[in-house]
Amino acid sequence: MGSREAIRVEMDAGDLLSLEATSQSHPLDVVAFRNGKPTLAHLGLEANGTVDRNEFNSEPITGWIGANGGNPAQEIPRSRVITSTEPLVLRTNERITVWLIRPTPVFGLIEGTGAGCVAVSHTIAASSGPLLPPLLGDTRDEFTVPRGTGIAYELKAGEFVQIIDVEGQQCSDFMALRSDGLDRGAEWSIDSTATRSMVRRAYPGPGLLDKFYDREMRPLLNVVQDTCGRHDTFGLACTARGYEERGFPGHVNCSDNMSKALAPYGVARRAAWPAINFFWNTWIDPATHHILTEESYSRPGDYVAMRAMEDLVCVSTACPDDIDPINGWNPTDVHVRIYRPETPIRRAVAYREKEDAPMSISQESAFHDRLAPLTQQFAPARDLWTPVSFPAHGTLGEYWACREAVTVQDMSGLRKFDIVGPDAEKLLQQATTRNVAKLPVWRGSYTLMCDESGSVIDDGTLFRLAPEIFRWCCGSEESGRTLQALATDLDLQVRVHAIQNTMPNLAIQGPKSRDLLRKIVFTQPHVPSLEDLKWFGVTIARLNDREGAPFMLARSGYTGELGYEIFCSKSDAIAIWDAVMEAGEEFKLTPMGSAALDIIRIEAGLAAANAEFAPGVDALEAGLGFAVDLNKTSFTGKAALERNAREPRRALKGLLIGCDDVPAHGAPVFAGERQVGVVTSATRSPTLEHAIAMARLSVEHAENGTRLEVGQLDGRMKRLGATVSDIPFIDPQRTRARA
Repeated sequence: MGSREAIRVEMDAGDLLSLEATSQSHPLDVVAFRNGKPTLAHLGLEANGTVDRNEFNSEPITGWIGANGGNPAQEIPRSRVITSTEPLVLRTNERITVWLIRPTPVFGLIEGTGAGCVAVSHTIAASSGPLLPPLLGDTRDEFTVPRGTGIAYELKAGEFVQIIDVEGQQCSDFMALRSDGLDRGAEWSIDSTATRSMVRRAYPGPGLLDKFYDREMRPLLNVVQDTCGRHDTFGLACTARGYEERGFPGHVNCSDNMSKALAPYGVARRAAWPAINFFWNTWIDPATHHILTEESYSRPGDYVAMRAMEDLVCVSTACPDDIDPINGWNPTDVHVRIYRPETPIRRAVAYREKEDAPMSISQESAFHDRLAPLTQQFAPARDLWTPVSFPAHGTLGEYWACREAVTVQDMSGLRKFDIVGPDAEKLLQQATTRNVAKLPVWRGSYTLMCDESGSVIDDGTLFRLAPEIFRWCCGSEESGRTLQALATDLDLQVRVHAIQNTMPNLAIQGPKSRDLLRKIVFTQPHVPSLEDLKWFGVTIARLNDREGAPFMLARSGYTGELGYEIFCSKSDAIAIWDAVMEAGEEFKLTPMGSAALDIIRIEAGLAAANAEFAPGVDALEAGLGFAVDLNKTSFTGKAALERNAREPRRALKGLLIGCDDVPAHGAPVFAGERQVGVVTSATRSPTLEHAIAMARLSVEHAENGTRLEVGQLDGRMKRLGATVSDIPFIDPQRTRARA
């Protein structure tokens, strides 16, 4: 746990909770609830005060109390304990909900190092039953499918089924047939080929492309939640023949189990059942086109939840395969829950900050109530749903609105961290590639965090709000982990606070953005006014007047156009959205999604993670040398970048492609028969009226005007002619953003 963080832990009787400081001692507030009422006695603790909501990010616990029938404003008894490097172990004798809180005043004196963390370990008590995730709502039925067996069951239209991998890394074959077809002697079942063709994916997922279809292309189920995101729709359920031919005659198999389970419903036996193989990790090798398999990605408690769109007969198995990696060579049980139609199960996918981090379910942003009536086209952005496009305007309409007028975009998926304390500048000077000592208050700069090899960990904008207070707006939580680790290693007096989703933000972009904001922005005399904000300037503003909703206003963005970003409290998000929309009517304000933004950012030559920069690509090769100050005394990765700057091997350049064919990410770039580069991002430019790409090229072929070819169809059978150019492709001097 980091400072000012609050986390929730669901504990059953006999569970243990271990709390241990990673460096020095830290205070920790423990809060417990049973049946919605505060209780600490079940942990063997006594209250020694009440929770101070000003000392931490209180929105998660306040929202949870309200959602569970309590009064969000109620005083909450807490037990403040002091954690140390010796673990403090708590045990509960009842099922309770525990909240752990790291209290830290926002503007208090920081004594010693505030960068350390508190490690929290939850040990589950031994149980004779399966360890299952929390219920999603009101169940009609639930049962366990024992390993090596299959069970058939019925679903009524509107009901939900949740298929749970109890112990992790277990394949569960699934099939559904229309009940009305079985009544007429017809077996209308899920058809994986029809499904892949309809959704244009290997398997459906929560969101727009979420349905399983039968062979007549009629939808049978839609996927509502998926915490694994890795399944198979290409293979059969395991068969007797498959085991026999590898020397295992008589091996129990899923196809026979499915036939046996479905027989009472009049379904004909099959020696080989096609199936949706949940949690089975397969993929198609792009070079050989072979279907490959490996151990499953699923973890204990991972699940898929689907809603029946027709009355169905379904079958689920717990796969018995113990001679392949698909079950980690250890077949285990599968659990099935059936929920009533009125259960409010929202669409969601799993999100983990890193591989071994706890799972969270994707949330709706603070602006969702205003976005949902405008579009159904959402995609996950980290742990939030974000609009892809708005049908009333379309991606192209949104693009031109940003170029010619003004757009508003929900960018709440950005990660934000506050870095506070006497050593804040010292920490950031070592962690980032630009000279933080030169950054004045109320200014920001685009900068990078690199590892020792010079590869970019993350990029973002660093704002200075006070001499000892900075705000880092970036792309990934790895930034926060890097800052915490560096602060601990250097023994600095600084606090790194993850703001998480408590500060949603909007991007107001386009040539009319300043005109729009003039109508709603109020600033006090002691901070910069809207008119004072130069490129990367920042201020604190209010909506309309001195009593209006407060927000941080930055002149920044990801479009290359004149633009601003608003960062506000969740409680003020809807009011600010409404004010922006009302003020923007005369300027033809248009909501914009991620699809249009991607076109614009490529035209502007702006780098993206896992495209222009990725592990193994240093900051210079990623085209980000302008954000690296090699004159600084020291920063992480400086030695590697200095070495690479002396003898660069690759450079990021633009490619002007003389047609409308858009190459794929990773497409090879050729000079004759030799590959000399790779495409990192590409799009069709509406302004230039042809395709463009950013590509990482060998320096020998990176001179402007060089003629190259982009390979398609395995890089050999089709070539797109391309001319090397500088980036950005449009407005190379960034005059629009500086206007």
